[in-house]
Amino acid sequence: MLRPIANAQRDRYRLDGLWDFTVDVEGVGRSQRWWRTLPDAVEVPVPASYNDLFADPEIRDHVGEVWYQTSVHVPARWSGERIVLRFDAATHRAVVWVGEQQVAEHEGGYTPFEADVTDVVTPGADNRVTVVVDNTLNWASIPPGHVEDTPDGKRQRYHHDFFNYAGLHRPVWLYTTPKAHVDDVTVVTGLNGTTGTVNYEVEARGAEGLTVHAALRDSSGAEVAAGDGASGTLEIVDVHPWRPGEGHLYELGVELRDASGTSVDAYSLNVGVRTVAVDGNRFLINGEPFYFTGFGMHEDHAVRGKGHDDVSMVHDFALLDWIGANSLRTSHYPYAEEVLDYADRHGIVVIDETAAVGLNLGVAGGILGGPPDQRTFSEDTIGNQTQRNHRQAIRELVARDKNHPSVVLWSIANEPESHTEESRKYFQPLFEETRRLDPSRPVGFVNIMLAPPDKCVLTELADVVMLNRYYGWYTHPGDLAAAERGLEAELLEWERRYGKPIVMTEYGADTVAGLHSVTPQPWSEEYQVEFLEMYHRVFDRIESVAGEQVWNFADFATGSGFARVDGNKKGVFTRERRPKAAAFSLRRRWRSEK
Repeated sequence: MLRPIANAQRDRYRLDGLWDFTVDVEGVGRSQRWWRTLPDAVEVPVPASYNDLFADPEIRDHVGEVWYQTSVHVPARWSGERIVLRFDAATHRAVVWVGEQQVAEHEGGYTPFEADVTDVVTPGADNRVTVVVDNTLNWASIPPGHVEDTPDGKRQRYHHDFFNYAGLHRPVWLYTTPKAHVDDVTVVTGLNGTTGTVNYEVEARGAEGLTVHAALRDSSGAEVAAGDGASGTLEIVDVHPWRPGEGHLYELGVELRDASGTSVDAYSLNVGVRTVAVDGNRFLINGEPFYFTGFGMHEDHAVRGKGHDDVSMVHDFALLDWIGANSLRTSHYPYAEEVLDYADRHGIVVIDETAAVGLNLGVAGGILGGPPDQRTFSEDTIGNQTQRNHRQAIRELVARDKNHPSVVLWSIANEPESHTEESRKYFQPLFEETRRLDPSRPVGFVNIMLAPPDKCVLTELADVVMLNRYYGWYTHPGDLAAAERGLEAELLEWERRYGKPIVMTEYGADTVAGLHSVTPQPWSEEYQVEFLEMYHRVFDRIESVAGEQVWNFADFATGSGFARVDGNKKGVFTRERRPKAAAFSLRRRWRSEK
């Protein structure tokens, strides 16, 4: 799905700002047609999570639908153009009305959706836009969850360890295209010595009788290659590749032209020329071994929750640069596309993950207080409808992010059950679908400790072994000597059995900033430092280890529970982005290796 842009043929503006907002406590909004007028509305900012905006636990912990409404002025100059209303994210599902007419419905909280509203809006006038957003997680949703009816009302139970923030988390757009327009562009790049290749494919609508012209320009604006046709290959002599740490980009411009050569529509996007491959136990970028250093992260900030904010994004990337990180994983959902744009421009490598977290009732029952003694994969829990929604989530992820050079690996799930025949039946078609959608990138999933190398039935489907391990925390807590032996023995077994690159996608210890001890004790800053240093000693002894991503970049909010004190404290930065001692330890390791 192409992002909105403005040029000679297209226009756009963001609908961010204060919207009217009502919590549908009784679930009556649809029957009472609240899209006409919201009762008892208050103002909320968009984009933002709504949960922490007010000093009201009923809003923070609300289960069900909330309503947003605003008035949008459609410029008169847009008359005769195709007009589109786009939401970059509505968590976890949404229905949209313009005036009295429903125009869109979407399942999934982290990928964009849009509606052609040309025949619904009135140019030159104000138009009412209403959105109902539902934060409910059920067995079929991605991520899954379930709702319990209690004497005190509905209670959402979810099977992942971060707070279920909800709302309009990312920008909302109104934009135009010509009636005949470029609908999609797919780019796959290659390298042959000093020559770069850009294979492109353009999809257009309403473009009968029109031709496609494609041109590639360098950072100075000079044309370096051009071609005609809806698909083709552009060659760049003396190419400047996109590399980790050096986000060199070209601009690909595509035009629809009429018989006279006049441009009817145009679209441009950034292209980084690079290759990605797995060769035995090595992960290769541009044919050279790459070692991941960085973090699993979260879109999580005080007050705004998961709401995207450019200020926070720039600061987080500055901290990544300061500490020497070269990569991140979008744990555990696709991040705002602005984040990927920034990573493209600055050469940060991204493992891009779907929102499929919590597909493991063994973890939910044992750690997160979920339902005990339930099968993960069944028609009563995670079943065929879940798989269909999961497949759609993968399709939307690839459709949105396929052209980002920073994205080098698809992660289709985090810590799912992966040691049963049922898990194999569930996941094999999803691996196949991901590869069909994008043969150019490796595909993997993140393995949990409950499925060791002799038990996991999914790793053989993956190109890379991605592991979350907590020796020294959830097992062997406080005993780093025993933890070191256990970690090394397991990594050697993964190496022996599979011979694939191993990326440690999570390892860490909860740490209270300012808590110190003479002898390192769990929860102290000293223990977090020694914990990470122990892992690094082991990584340096295992040839197949191709990366280390600490859990987590920063402390983040979680649901209530005895195991969490004001959220998850595994960050090497606090939630306010203040460094703990571990941040300086990582900086010494990662910056010295550059």
